[in-house]
Amino acid sequence: MKNTSRLIFLLFTMVFSFQFCYAQTEIKEHKIVIQLNTADTTAWSSTIGNIKNIQKILPNHLQIEVVVHGKAIYLLVKDKTYFANEIASLTKEGIVFSACENTMRKYKIEKAELLVEANTVPSGVVEVILKQEQGWRYLKAGVN
Repeated sequence: MKNTSRLIFLLFTMVFSFQFCYAQTEIKEHKIVIQLNTADTTAWSSTIGNIKNIQKILPNHLQIEVVVHGKAIYLLVKDKTYFANEIASLTKEGIVFSACENTMRKYKIEKAELLVEANTVPSGVVEVILKQEQGWRYLKAGVN
């Protein structure tokens, strides 16, 4: 009986140790898609501030894509944005800024007019939907 107790204790210890080690090595990947569709530059500034705050709290294993459509498209237009330096800096840190091609056509904006850091997607709304289907967390950018 004494050996059985030792064996049970040893097995319990091994299982607990394995689970503890596994839990310590499991890495949570944070994936966030931010939808921005307003011409309000205060919302643009707030979005950039929110991204920086997220990076402070979750500095590792973080993916963020800002999907820009509607009048927010001007955030990514070279001659219209006030945030070119911030966007350049954030993209160097892995943040993705995507412009909606539907919106670009609507406002007659060519790819060459966008910041070099900007990606394009066929549809901003569809990009948000696809990211959500892939498990990304959704944030709607704006200011109340």
